[in-house]
Amino acid sequence: MSGTVFEKVPARDRRRFPGISSRAYEHPADRSALVALRRLSGFDTVFKALSGLLPERSLRLLFLSESVRVGETQFPHLYEMLRDACYILDLEKVPQMYVQQDPKPNAMCIGLDEPIIVVTTALVELLDEEEMRAVVGHEVGHALSGHAVYRTVLLFLTGLALKVAWIPLGNVAITAIVTALREWFRKSELSADRAGLLVGQDPQASMRGLMKIAGGNHLHEMNVDSFLAQAEEYEQSGDLRDSVLKILNMLPRTHPFTTVRAAELKKWSESRDFQRIMDGHYPRREEDKDASVTDSFRESAAHYADSVRTSKDPLMKLVGDIAGGTADLGGRLRDKFTGANGSGAGAGAGGQGATPQE
Repeated sequence: MSGTVFEKVPARDRRRFPGISSRAYEHPADRSALVALRRLSGFDTVFKALSGLLPERSLRLLFLSESVRVGETQFPHLYEMLRDACYILDLEKVPQMYVQQDPKPNAMCIGLDEPIIVVTTALVELLDEEEMRAVVGHEVGHALSGHAVYRTVLLFLTGLALKVAWIPLGNVAITAIVTALREWFRKSELSADRAGLLVGQDPQASMRGLMKIAGGNHLHEMNVDSFLAQAEEYEQSGDLRDSVLKILNMLPRTHPFTTVRAAELKKWSESRDFQRIMDGHYPRREEDKDASVTDSFRESAAHYADSVRTSKDPLMKLVGDIAGGTADLGGRLRDKFTGANGSGAGAGAGGQGATPQE
């Protein structure tokens, strides 16, 4: 690479976020896992030393030999977007980026020692400049969060665990591990979507990109508002049987459904958290070492509790009703057997109700 890394600033006026910590945009469930892993001193360093056991070197050689490396003379518009994204998120070292021939639109960030970003030709041909800028920002967000390292490490651990699956109940344990990993992966994708929005700073472009990934290059035949309405319909339609089918459909996936991603990103783009970042109020990287694991897990738990409480999904509403009504039911049963009066029943239910909410 010749010259200064950040020779060119964005083509239109965008805010830059000097020293921004990835905690600023990470989904609560993703953030809690990453904060805990970062506090394990030397955790990723040990596995970087073991990278020879992983196919990373092979993948690097494969991309070098079978793909096109983005640079000043190859896909220069993508190279400028990449440097632009790193400039905005203040990522000092620009990752290598490759374009790979593939009829399926996709992008990924992998690697232990140094992140590598790979985008497919189908994705490059599908998206316009602003949509692609959000995707590149998405992948740079993965790099800044350290998702490439932690994903590879955890997949490596999962691979080791599979070798002992013959132990009684081993398959049950492995299934639980893989399910938990996929849930985190899905949340890390939501985090990276937010990073893409911080880079592109164009919510409509981010939505269009997701819509095109779902429906192809037929923008004149599609509508963002209608696409978001699908997410609303998906969440609240059907009965308990549909809720169970949604869970079964989701379990094997590493990415959330596209309409759900669009709806989640729109919600975040309208939140106070997003506005605070845009106003320059965000956690700094230098503070990461002092981040509280307990606080992060508490935020994650609060997020899931709020999701259950506000969800329109029939199963989630049932869970919320049961959680909210258990204390009241307990109070009524107690009053029935103790002969407490009506006012006592109300007080009892309220007192019992305080415990589950804390």
